Amino acid sequence: MSYRINEIFYSLQGEGYFTGSPAVFLRMSGCNLKCSFCDTRHEEYTDMTAGEIIEAVRQYPSRHIVITGGEPSLQIDSILVSLLHDEGYFIQIETNGSRQLPDDIDWITCSPKGTAKNESEVRLKRIDELKIVYTGQDVEDIASRLPAQHYFLQPCDSPRYPDGSNTEDTINYILSHPHWRLSLQTHKLINIQ
Repeated sequence: MSYRINEIFYSLQGEGYFTGSPAVFLRMSGCNLKCSFCDTRHEEYTDMTAGEIIEAVRQYPSRHIVITGGEPSLQIDSILVSLLHDEGYFIQIETNGSRQLPDDIDWITCSPKGTAKNESEVRLKRIDELKIVYTGQDVEDIASRLPAQHYFLQPCDSPRYPDGSNTEDTINYILSHPHWRLSLQTHKLINIQ
C-alpha cells in the first residue's frame, strides 16, 4: 500500500491548541472539498509506503506528528497509525470531518468547511479541537452540533476581504462570545513553513 504524500517537513504548529509546538508535518495529497480560501497546493504528491514515511519522519527530533492535507481521511488508515504509535509518535490529525477516521488517533482537530449542510455531515465520533475558519457564518449552530473540548475561530485569509482577512470581525465575535478562542496562522506571521 502506498500513500500520496505532498510533503513532509519539520516546523512549529502555527494554528489552534498546539500553536508554537515543534511538530513533524505529514501533508497528504488530495481533498474531497474545494474551498475558495484554501491555501494548500495539495494536488502534487509522491507515492510513499508506510515504511518510507516512517524513515522520513524519523529524521526529526519531535515525536508530535501533524497529519494534514488536503484531506488526510481520504488516505489515513490503521496501519500507518499503528506504525507511528510504535515509533512513539503523538498523532494529531487536521480534518474537515467529512469522513470517518481510524481509531487511536491521539488528537483530532476538526475544521468543517463549506455550507451548513456540509458542516452538518461531519462524521467523527470524537473532536478534541473544533477550529472554524470564520466568514460570518452561524458558528454557534455548528458548535452545538459538533461538541469538542476546545473551540477556536480563525480569521479567513482571503482576497474577498479588503485587507486580505476578516481578523477584526473574528476578534469582535470572540469578545462577544468568550467561549471561543482566537487561532491565528502564526506560521504565516513569522514567515515559517
